[in-house]
Amino acid sequence: MIAWLPYFFIALISILAAIALTRRLGEGWAWINRKIIHLSIVPSMVFFYYSLLPRYVFSLSALTIGLFQLAAHLRRRELSWYQIEHNYGEVFFALSVAPVSYFLPRTYATALMLAMAISDGVTGIIRHFYFKRHGFNVRLKKHWTGSVAYLLTAMAIALYLLDGNLIKKTLWAAALMIAEYQPWLDDNLAVPLVGSLLFLLY
Repeated sequence: MIAWLPYFFIALISILAAIALTRRLGEGWAWINRKIIHLSIVPSMVFFYYSLLPRYVFSLSALTIGLFQLAAHLRRRELSWYQIEHNYGEVFFALSVAPVSYFLPRTYATALMLAMAISDGVTGIIRHFYFKRHGFNVRLKKHWTGSVAYLLTAMAIALYLLDGNLIKKTLWAAALMIAEYQPWLDDNLAVPLVGSLLFLLY
């Protein structure tokens, strides 16, 4: 048997379970559902980090998922319980993970991808409930509460996985937080782009 297949199926089951759960929650929770699906990919990232999933398998899987989601948008048949019309964030996420996991060193790639999944996921959930409580349109708003959560979780990831001193790790987390918060480019493109450029300086 191929050694990585059991880990591939465990990762797949995690994602499918998240899809089943979010589908039950329905399109009224689409913004939260996207973040739950982001978080469901964490087991596959852990397997990637420990070399239990080959680089090409992980990268190709991310690319396939990204293209599948893109096709749903292009056909105007979005999976409405987590895909939002004219918002390609989940597509950008998957398509960004593919080159990050393939080209960057495994440890650095894992740190960056975990920030994309965990930090972004936690941030989105906090912002959702903050704005839901205050009566704003949660789909269009960002707030400092989410950014603080992003910084703290990215810092934890950096402390565990990255080399360097505390200042270096704090600057890495802060740069990703700013990339996530800025309004000009979708954060699912901005974070991997900034994170990849930071590797050249790291």
